[in-house]
Amino acid sequence: MNYIIYDLEFNQKNNTSISENDIETKSNNANMPFEIIQIGALKLNESLTTISTFNSLIKPTLYESIHPYIVSLTKITDEKVALCKSFIDVYDDFLNFIGNEEFIFCVWGVNDIKELIRNVKFHNLSCSKFSKYIDIQKYASIHLNAPKKSKIGLKSSIELLDIPIYGDFHDAFNDAYYTTEVFKSIYDTGLSPSTYSTSPSKRRISKPKEKINTEALLNQFKKIYNRDLTEDEISIIKLAYKMGKTKQFIIET
Repeated sequence: MNYIIYDLEFNQKNNTSISENDIETKSNNANMPFEIIQIGALKLNESLTTISTFNSLIKPTLYESIHPYIVSLTKITDEKVALCKSFIDVYDDFLNFIGNEEFIFCVWGVNDIKELIRNVKFHNLSCSKFSKYIDIQKYASIHLNAPKKSKIGLKSSIELLDIPIYGDFHDAFNDAYYTTEVFKSIYDTGLSPSTYSTSPSKRRISKPKEKINTEALLNQFKKIYNRDLTEDEISIIKLAYKMGKTKQFIIET
């Protein structure tokens, strides 16, 4: 069994980044607000030894121009991705990197799981192999005694664990490497994997809560009997209504 520790960098919508020649893609951009432009990963065996690495830039096909904010954050430019493979080809390479052995994804926060699956589905590719994952950020936050309901950042974790910094953050491969080092530092048998469902969730349709108008109900009975109700009668009517709501007395006809 292997651990696949990966990180992603994304591009996002820019006013001029969507191809005007692709109306269908343009209309579907809401289905993928963040387009993956880099995947970085390390593969570890059960002894936590690195046995393989993966690093690939991706030429965007939805948001074709890299957003200025993304350029400043990641140093990924239009020129750097111009001759790179598309997501479909890089994803195929990534699956080959993962291999056929059983594996668990390790990520810094659940967002990278969500966005990888979103990108995969957008391109009508399969993510059937994805299920188990470990959220390293969650366990690092606990290990480093982060305030309750807060999540510690990757850079802060690296500094608190005295892990040497060799490269810039917000580079998918570097961040995957740093996540790996945190994983090794805090690893114990208590880091149990979670299961992420790749099936579309069924959204519950919320119904407005119903409340009986007790006064109107009792007034109706007063009209029927043409008199005021006794306290016992009022109690019985209220009880009958509550029992009726349980549907335990419904019979098939």
